[in-house]
Amino acid sequence: MCLAIPVQVKELLPDNMAKVTLDGVSKIVSTALVDDVKVGDYVVLHVGYALAKIDPEEAERTLALIRERAMGDAA
Repeated sequence: MCLAIPVQVKELLPDNMAKVTLDGVSKIVSTALVDDVKVGDYVVLHVGYALAKIDPEEAERTLALIRERAMGDAA
C-alpha cells in the first residue's frame, strides 16, 4: 500500500526542489508537479514528489488521523 502525506514547505530550492518537514524530519523533494509553491504551503508528498497543495486545516486533520492510527497500532 502506498501513502501520500501532507508536509509543510520550509524552504524553496533551485530546480523545482524544496525542503519540507514533518514532525521535525526534513526532506528535499521535487515540486515540479505543483504550480506556485510557497514557503509555508502544505503539499501532499508521495515518493519524493509534491503532488498537490493542500489546505492547512485539511493537512492538520489528515496528520492527526495518521498520528492517531499510528498510536493505535503501537498499543
